[in-house]
Amino acid sequence: MGAPTSTIKDAKAAALKTHRRSRTGCFTCRLRRKKCDEGKPACKACKHLGLTCEYKRPMWWSNGDSRKKNKEDIKDLIKTTQLAKKNAQTPPSLCQSVPTSETCSDQKSQSRDQSVTTPYATECTFPHLSPEGYFAIPPLDPSIPPPHYPIFSPYDVDIKTERQIYVNDVPTRRDSTISTFSTFQPPPSHDITPGYGADSWIQQEYYEHQQESFAEEPIDFDFFQLPHGQVTPTHETIIDVEECDRPLLNHFIDKVAKLIFPILDANQHGSARSDIILPALGSNKCYLHCCLSIAAIHMRSIDVRGAEQLDADIMRHRFATVSELCEALNRDTDHSQILEATLGMIFFNCSVGRPKDSLPDIPWHQHFQAAASLVQKLDLPNNVITLAKSGTPYHPPFNMTLTAWIDILGSTMLGHSPVFADTYRELNIAGAGVGLAELMGCDDHIMFLISEIACLEARKLEGMEEVMLCRYVELLGNEISNSEVAPECIQSAISATGAVRPKQLSINMTCAFRIAARIYLCTMVPGFHTGQQSVINLIARFVEIMDYIPAGAEGFDRALIWPLLVAGSVSLPNSSFRPMFGERCQRLGEAANFGSFGRIRELFKDIWRINEAGFVAGDYQSVHWRDVMQRKEWDSLII
Repeated sequence: MGAPTSTIKDAKAAALKTHRRSRTGCFTCRLRRKKCDEGKPACKACKHLGLTCEYKRPMWWSNGDSRKKNKEDIKDLIKTTQLAKKNAQTPPSLCQSVPTSETCSDQKSQSRDQSVTTPYATECTFPHLSPEGYFAIPPLDPSIPPPHYPIFSPYDVDIKTERQIYVNDVPTRRDSTISTFSTFQPPPSHDITPGYGADSWIQQEYYEHQQESFAEEPIDFDFFQLPHGQVTPTHETIIDVEECDRPLLNHFIDKVAKLIFPILDANQHGSARSDIILPALGSNKCYLHCCLSIAAIHMRSIDVRGAEQLDADIMRHRFATVSELCEALNRDTDHSQILEATLGMIFFNCSVGRPKDSLPDIPWHQHFQAAASLVQKLDLPNNVITLAKSGTPYHPPFNMTLTAWIDILGSTMLGHSPVFADTYRELNIAGAGVGLAELMGCDDHIMFLISEIACLEARKLEGMEEVMLCRYVELLGNEISNSEVAPECIQSAISATGAVRPKQLSINMTCAFRIAARIYLCTMVPGFHTGQQSVINLIARFVEIMDYIPAGAEGFDRALIWPLLVAGSVSLPNSSFRPMFGERCQRLGEAANFGSFGRIRELFKDIWRINEAGFVAGDYQSVHWRDVMQRKEWDSLII
């Protein structure tokens, strides 16, 4: 009898020894520390207990208290199930009907339907709400601003920061810390529908369900060709920073990253941070130092306390960024990473900082000269043109797309032609784009027309004949007219469920850029002045379009800096633009005081003051916003 027993023990020991912990089981089994059979759509254990089987990382997993509470509730559920089994062994009374297979299945499905926001079924606090009644909840009142819920399910990103201690150049101690950042952003409290509390899980789940199941527009998650490979939402990024820089890193990831690419985040929720920024932080030292300096600038903008230390952090990381860039340029390697960091130094600064910040820095256009050289060295313009003319679907390089955005709008800051104007012209003729609509919201065709207008302005400043100038103005005006859309195409960018409609948002924003482009073109006509009826009508139309673009802290005003600047600089004192702009500033709150939005807000004060002094004297020849910037000695990229 002893032999078989020992054989069984040996077999069990061998099985335990060779077993490896599964990392692909559902999170409910991981919480219970039970082996998961990884069945789809639900494992056997979750089916047996009526639990929600989740293979995607749930929100409660990253929170220790929530995880502990879920575990305790599951234990209570198991106890309740076991007690129910014991009671089921006693004979039922004669007044009760014996449950059939149909009633049993109904009870199981009902318990699972009630388990909506938690991984267990006993926490349902609305027992009288049937599935039919749940999905019959009326939509939001259209008179109330809807909450901005993400289109796709939120997820967490783990960031591991590491620190290495050296003694006499010998590595001794290595510390690591993991921080979890969630892509979920709760809606503002004032947007909650009357009749439900701010923590009502029914309202939240209803809208998330609607947005996920009935997305109004398809989203392409692999649109851009990134400098690195595609990543997954649950990937772990390892970022090596000093202990003193960890608050800056956390602030950049949690606060600054969502300010940089608002349109891209609206198209692909959370992708700007998880797919573009985080991988670069983990693999590009120069990019990391750039982002840490940007985080310090933003921290100083929103809180003046500790300004001296933050100024030191800004200068330290700016110096480290430039040093890393110089070393990389001397090595003449890793051109994509150098370009990525250089574009970050140029563009990220547009989202932070107050207008009166006076820290010494290299002008943005000097950085852009280096970026343009790298673009040429990587042969990105020819690659884009070749792919566009091939007629096959292609993924535009992300660095080329961001370069084009800076190049086109930055040229209007300087009165120069865009560096890659010929590339944009060829793409426009071929009817192709470079991804500007997906990245920043404005259609590529309109951006390419703005590039042509900037070229025309450069020629005008060089002394172009007026007859030829007017001819080109007429041709470009016709091109803008040909791109017009029907009035009924302009609709609300927010769906009935409160989700942002990315394609509709792009249509609306393109219309705002189109009107601004026409105003920009009109300013080149000899004899232009702000009192012309055509200009007044364009400003009024621009204000109407702005009503269809979400405002506030979660809105998209920070992606409309250039059209706001062009339209606002020629608005009259009695124009509807000024109250509209004031209202949107108020809705932005503190965010209206820094970044490019804060800069145009300060710029308008001087422009309007100078123009109004001329209006009193009957002079409607308004001052150009570029001249006001030169008077203020601003050398900023305001886009």
